[in-house]
Amino acid sequence: MKNIITKLFGPLLPHLGELEGGSRIRRGLSLLALLPFLASAQTVTSPNGNVTVKFSLSDSGQPTYEMSYKGKTVCKPSHLGLELAKDKHASKFMQETDLMDGFKETDHKTTSFDETWRPVWGETATIRNNYNEMEVDLNQPSSNRNIIIRFRVYDYGMGLRYEFPQQNDLNYFVIKEEHTQFAMNGNHTAYWIPGDYDTQEYEYQITPLTGIKDIIRRDREKYKSNSSTTVFSDTGVQTSLQMKTKDGLYINIHEAACIDYPTMHLNLNEKTLTFESWLTPDAVGRKGFIQTPFNTPWRTVLVSDDACDMLSCKLTLNLNEPCKIKDTSWIHPTKYCGVWWNMIVGTKTWSYTNDYPSVRLGVTDYSKCKPNGTHGATTSEVKRYIDFAAKNGLQEVLVEGWNVGWEDWFGHQKLDVFDFVTPYPDFDIKYLNDYAHSKGVKLMMHHETSASAINYERHLEDAFNLMNKYGYDAVKTGYVGDIIPRGEYHYSQLMNNHYQRVVEEAAKHHIMVNAHEATRPTGICRTWPNLVGNESARGTEYEAFGGSVPYHTVMLPFTRLQGGPMDYTPGIFETKLSEWSDNKSFVHSTLCGQLSLYLVMYSPLQMAADLPEHYEKYDDAFQFIRDVACDWDDSKYIEAEPAKYITVARKAKGTDNWFVGGKTGEEAHTAVVKFDFLDKGRKYDCAIYQDAADADYEKNPKAYKISHRTVKKGDILKIKEARGGGFAISLIAK
Repeated sequence: MKNIITKLFGPLLPHLGELEGGSRIRRGLSLLALLPFLASAQTVTSPNGNVTVKFSLSDSGQPTYEMSYKGKTVCKPSHLGLELAKDKHASKFMQETDLMDGFKETDHKTTSFDETWRPVWGETATIRNNYNEMEVDLNQPSSNRNIIIRFRVYDYGMGLRYEFPQQNDLNYFVIKEEHTQFAMNGNHTAYWIPGDYDTQEYEYQITPLTGIKDIIRRDREKYKSNSSTTVFSDTGVQTSLQMKTKDGLYINIHEAACIDYPTMHLNLNEKTLTFESWLTPDAVGRKGFIQTPFNTPWRTVLVSDDACDMLSCKLTLNLNEPCKIKDTSWIHPTKYCGVWWNMIVGTKTWSYTNDYPSVRLGVTDYSKCKPNGTHGATTSEVKRYIDFAAKNGLQEVLVEGWNVGWEDWFGHQKLDVFDFVTPYPDFDIKYLNDYAHSKGVKLMMHHETSASAINYERHLEDAFNLMNKYGYDAVKTGYVGDIIPRGEYHYSQLMNNHYQRVVEEAAKHHIMVNAHEATRPTGICRTWPNLVGNESARGTEYEAFGGSVPYHTVMLPFTRLQGGPMDYTPGIFETKLSEWSDNKSFVHSTLCGQLSLYLVMYSPLQMAADLPEHYEKYDDAFQFIRDVACDWDDSKYIEAEPAKYITVARKAKGTDNWFVGGKTGEEAHTAVVKFDFLDKGRKYDCAIYQDAADADYEKNPKAYKISHRTVKKGDILKIKEARGGGFAISLIAK
C-alpha cells in the first residue's frame, strides 16, 4: 500500500502534514479527495531537468499550462483553447461549441525521444533531437469532441500543439480565433516589430512590454510607407519575439511547422502582461478552415540564461518533420552575385521601355518599343556578371528584370502581369545560359509575382519547365504588393498553402527556392531543404531606402533567423551611395561589418550584393568573400547579446578550416576570441579583416586593415569593432 501511495501521490506527500489530523484513515480520505485534482494536473521535465512544464484543467475545464527554467518562472499559468466560427456550409450535426473549456482529461502519456539527424545543409553536420513528451487526451462532454494537447520539452525550451483526431462529432470546423496564451512573469525588455498581416520589413524596437503601445501609436503613419502593410493592433507584435528578463533569462516565442494554417502573431494584454496568439485572417476575417485529422503548428518557447543558446539551439527545426525529398544531391549551398543592386539604388531599371504607361501580356509588341537605355538585364550586362562570378568562384548569377511586364508591374493589382517565360528583346536567354555554363556558372531565375498568386500558380509548370530546359536550378520568388486573390493577406492560410505548393512543385523539378515577401519561416526547410532561403524581414535593400539602424543585423539572428535562414544580401563595400549614384542614403555598417555578416547571418545562400567594379577596388577585402564557406560542419557562438554584439566561429563543411565573424550594433565593442575550438596540435594560417582604429559606420566606414599570423588551439585574440562595425577571420589549417 505504501508503494502504491508513493507512486501515485508522491508529489503531494510533502504536503500531507498540512492536512488536519494524523490518522492513517484521515490521510487516506484526504488523498481520495485530491483524486480529481490529480487526474487533471500533469508535469513533464526536460531531459536534464532544467525546463518544467505543468498542465492542468481549470475549475471550468479550460486547459492551462505553466513553464519554468531552473526554478524561475518563464510562463505563469496560461490558458489554451480555440474559438470556433459558424460555417453555413458545415454539417447540421456540427455544434458550434468553442473548444475553450468544459474539458475532462481522459488519458495522458509521457515518452522520451532521442535522435541525431543530419541536415542537408546547416550550421552543423548533425543536430540532436532530444526531448520528453507529454500527451494529454481531453474530451468535451457537451459536444462529445476529443482533442489532444501535446508538449515536447527540451533542455532549452518547449513546443505545444493542438491535435484533432478524426471523430464523428468533429470533422470540419472554422477557427474564429486561437487563444494560446503566454503569461509573462514581469515587464520584460522586448525586442519586437509590430504585428502585421503583410510584412516583416521593420526595424526592431527595444522597449519594456508596456512600451509597445506607445511606439506603435507613434509610428502608425510611418508604417504605411511599405508596399503592403496591415498593422492590426496597438499591442500586437510578430514572432519570433525575443525578450530578456530582469533576472537574466532570455525568452523567445515563435512557432514551428506552420503548414496549412495561418501565421501566428502575438497580442499583449498590458494589465496582465500576457501575450495571446492572434492568427492572420483571410479576406473575410476567418482564421482557418480545418478538416480532421489535423495538427496545428507548434507554439514554441525557447529559454536560457545564456544568450548564445538563443542562436545555437535548434528547437524550431527539431519540431518539423524529417526530410521528404529522397534524393537531395541536387540541393547545394550557393554563393552568388547578380543584376540587382543597381536597380535598388536607382541607376538601372527593371523595365525595358518608357513608351507605354501600361502593357498587356500577349498584346504589347516589345519589338516596336524603344529601349529606355536604363534596363539592367541586358545580354552584355549579364555577361559581365557571369565573367565576374567565374573569375571569383561564385556559383550563380541572379538576373532581375529579364522578363516582359515590368513597365507597370506594381501598384495596379494586375492579375496577369508576368508569364515568367518571355524574355525582353535585349535578354538572350539561350545564349546567356550557354555562356554561363561554359564558364562553370549558372544563372539564377527571378520570378516576381507582384503578389498575384493566382497568376503564378497558373504559369508555374511552364516556368519551371523553362528553368529545366536551360539548366536553372534556383529561383528567387517575390510577392511585392497586395495579394491577389484580392483581400487576402501575405500570411493567411491560403497564402501559406501557396508558398508551400511552390516549394513542393519546385522539388519535383529539382529547383531550389528563395522566397521574398513570403511568410516568415518556421523550420519547414528541414522537411523541404530545397527551401534554401527566405527574405521575410528588412534586408539590405533598405540601406538604399534610408538605411537601417546598425543593431538591426545583430537583432535578426535572435528573431527572424529562428525559423530559418534569410537571404539578407550582404557585402556592400561602397557604403556611401552618393559617391556613385544620386541616392543620398548610406549603408549603416562598416566594410568589415559587411564581411562579418557572412558568418553572423547564417544562410546556405549568400550573395555578394555589390557591383563588380566596387569589389575590384577593394580586392584584398573581397578575398574573404571568395574564401568563406556557406555550409558548415560545426558552429560555436562565442559571445552574444541581443542588439549589441554577436561573435561566431564556423567550421567549413568537409574541411579543417574555420571562419570567425563578429558584428556590433550602435556601440563599439572589443571581441575576445578564444581559439578553444581548433584542433589540438594543429597550426592555422590566420587572416584577420578588421575595422581600422578610426573606422566608424557614419564617419569612416571603409577604413579597414588586414593582418596575417599563425594561431593554434588556446590562443586568444582581442579585436576592436567600431560602431556598426565588425570583423572576419579565416583560419586555414596547415
